[in-house]
Amino acid sequence: MTRESLKRIKAVAWKEFVQIKRDPRSLGLALAIPIFMLFIFGYGLSLDIDHVRTLVWNQDASSQVTSDFLLNFKNSKYFKIVGYTDNYRDIQKKIDNGDIMMALVIPKDFSHYIESGKPAPLQLLVDGSDANTATIAMGYVRSVVSGYNVQLLTNAFNEHGLNPVNTIDPRFRVWFNMGLVSTWFIIPGVIAMIIMIISALLISLTIAREWERGTMEQLISTPVKGPELITGKFIPYFAIGFFDLMVGVVMARLLFGLPFRGSYTLLIILSSLFITGALSLGILISVSAKTQLMASQLASLFTLIPTMLLSGFIYPIFNMPKFVQAVTYLIPARYYIVVLRDLFLKGNGIGTIWDEALFLLLFALLMFTLAVRRFRKKVA
Repeated sequence: MTRESLKRIKAVAWKEFVQIKRDPRSLGLALAIPIFMLFIFGYGLSLDIDHVRTLVWNQDASSQVTSDFLLNFKNSKYFKIVGYTDNYRDIQKKIDNGDIMMALVIPKDFSHYIESGKPAPLQLLVDGSDANTATIAMGYVRSVVSGYNVQLLTNAFNEHGLNPVNTIDPRFRVWFNMGLVSTWFIIPGVIAMIIMIISALLISLTIAREWERGTMEQLISTPVKGPELITGKFIPYFAIGFFDLMVGVVMARLLFGLPFRGSYTLLIILSSLFITGALSLGILISVSAKTQLMASQLASLFTLIPTMLLSGFIYPIFNMPKFVQAVTYLIPARYYIVVLRDLFLKGNGIGTIWDEALFLLLFALLMFTLAVRRFRKKVA
């Protein structure tokens, strides 16, 4: 690259910086949206299901056995007993209105069954409109009931002077996220989504606006070559993407207590590849779009939806149908999210994430090459 070429790239980059500075909407989009999204997803989105609102109909309220059984639900953080009732109509009304997630119905002879050594029936009415929460809530109930059954067996053995049966006592040791905080899982995905969306959207809107106003033709008529023009436009938006990354890392560390156990150098290198690929995708979109409206719609279609649904950001890829799993291999955010989670939580090096790094490199090279070729073709 000659000195004259560098001067032309610098001139295009400076022009772009000035244009961004004069456009408060783009500047606000670049700076405010990342902070807003991290707040919304960090505090508003949680995969932890606690305090399931529960209504109780205790038809055996006079029994101490029943009181002891319900105490297990009261002492559990997973359930919140919001009230008691004495009829099914009230249960149906509260489930229909969304006031409760489930109801426990204890029959009137519940304690009699337990004291006589027979299986005691227990009815659980669950709002299945939210299948995921309902499934998890039923799992919590099974856990509480299993714990109570162990108490009953232990008491029975003690009353008869027998030694308790030896049972399996699992000892869990959770690596990388001892508190099982779902926010630590979510935030790296949010950072990837922010970079992908903002980078592609901003540059696609800017170039589409220049096509609309006719200023792109003026640039093309200058001695600036296609690769120089694209590189010059890359520089300011690359800086914005990198700034958004730093905002995400700082907020993750300070606001959400997310540890960073990996290499910052590796983070910078691999993030640079991801940002380059996202910007190149934005240029491809702007070449295909004739207006800013179409550019924004295409950018959302090719960045927001795949990153949200097909990257493993929220929904586990292994739970998806096989043909959808195959599609996820084409989603760059899938690999970048793995990189971020490994660097933040596991502290892994390049030896563990080399395949993700290789894909990000190929993604950046392919997108940049396609962007240059498509741009040249449109100019020609």
